[in-house]
Amino acid sequence: MNHLRFAALAFVVAVTPPSGGLAAATHVVVIDRMKFGTLPAKLHVGDTISWVNRDLFRHSATARDGSFDIDLPAGKSGTTVLRKPGAIAFACKYHPGMRGVLHVVK
Repeated sequence: MNHLRFAALAFVVAVTPPSGGLAAATHVVVIDRMKFGTLPAKLHVGDTISWVNRDLFRHSATARDGSFDIDLPAGKSGTTVLRKPGAIAFACKYHPGMRGVLHVVK
């Protein structure tokens, strides 16, 4: 009987979503005309950002704190998972005037 309780507990732990019960979400940020598009609100640790470059030029999404550095050739995309809470400043390393801040909560 104890092995059944352990199996049930293991199942509950395995299906419990991250971020204190919130399911992780995927958000899309489109890069076009030398600008990052609208940045998502209500970001949580564990969420994924999908960066989509619809521009004619190579760009990057590079966090100032080093937590991510996504290289984005023209027409390509890449992803990063948000691993820590706080304000994460980022920019394009090829075009430093392109920048933004992601606000991540637990």
